[in-house]
Amino acid sequence: MEIKPFKVEEWMNEYEKEAVYDIAGTCVKNFSLSELFSFCGVDERDFMHNLSQKTLTYLNISGSDEYKNGICSLYKTLKPENVLSTVGAAGANHLVFYSLIEPGDEVVSVVPTYQQLYSIPESFGAKVKILRLRPENDFLPDLEELAALVTPKTRLICLNNPNNPTGALIDDDLLKKIANIAEKNGAYVLCDEVYRGLEENSVSSSIVDIYEKGISTGSMSKTFSLAGVRAGWVATKDKKVLASLFSHREYSLICCSVLDEAISALALENAGKIINRNKKILAENREILNNWLSAQNNYYCCAPKAGTTALLYYKKDVSSKVFCDRLSKQKGVFTTPGFCFELENCFRIGYGCEKSLLKRGMELLNEFAYGI
Repeated sequence: MEIKPFKVEEWMNEYEKEAVYDIAGTCVKNFSLSELFSFCGVDERDFMHNLSQKTLTYLNISGSDEYKNGICSLYKTLKPENVLSTVGAAGANHLVFYSLIEPGDEVVSVVPTYQQLYSIPESFGAKVKILRLRPENDFLPDLEELAALVTPKTRLICLNNPNNPTGALIDDDLLKKIANIAEKNGAYVLCDEVYRGLEENSVSSSIVDIYEKGISTGSMSKTFSLAGVRAGWVATKDKKVLASLFSHREYSLICCSVLDEAISALALENAGKIINRNKKILAENREILNNWLSAQNNYYCCAPKAGTTALLYYKKDVSSKVFCDRLSKQKGVFTTPGFCFELENCFRIGYGCEKSLLKRGMELLNEFAYGI
């Protein structure tokens, strides 16, 4: 089976280690274990002692009760039996495609988004139709264009909400209209919701709380600042899909890490507190970003409404790969070029980092723009 190179991950692997000013990250100031215990008001010695007593064997194959109950608290209508643990949202997305997509199936995916959502189904032999998200429409799906792409042969519609890399947010009304289009054609809707909870205002609804054939994927990486834990999930109320997911998962995973799920369960017990911490960081940094954008003419951006990333356009006639390569080598600033998202004349930044790092990155971006 052939698959296209995963451009964003290959770029990260090549440039991340040499970065002096890393404003490409997509997480919000990741916790250390000690910081997590302190933040959650848990005695570190007691927690680690209890953790060390756990038998390192296969436990609850679909995920621990504590972990799945914590996940369900993030939704309105989910029960633990609707949830299956995975290795990150990346593992969850892959499992959905592996379980549902066969050669010849039609799949509609938004672009720009995380490349998994269109390259994996394509590698499985699906006919992938692209729904372009455009800045003039605030990077939101155009319903007329979507309706024209979806047919009775469409197996799956792939969304990413909040969107990576643009920070666009599909509100509940638009999400319901997308679900109506899917329902008329008998299609499933997969929504990668890894940034859900990091909205500028109120939390957006999940596709599984709106649509019976909705499939939600999420993780502990972005919203909960625990990327190193490698814990994720897939959730759906469709019993047929759940059975297929479980069956396919047996061949590649069996179960997830007992240790990762225990740490994740602790974080989910304190979900509201962690989300408030991260939203505060993002709100303050978003203000820094917006003030910077309003004060200069070299870059422009469709203001992000959620998540941790923004897509910045530049006015120079140079490819995004060359732009970001030069920026890295000349200024030590690490960003992600637009070509990783099938775009040009733009790059992605992450603004969940330390304020001082973000400000310095912005300063160096200005210096670079004048000299390129």
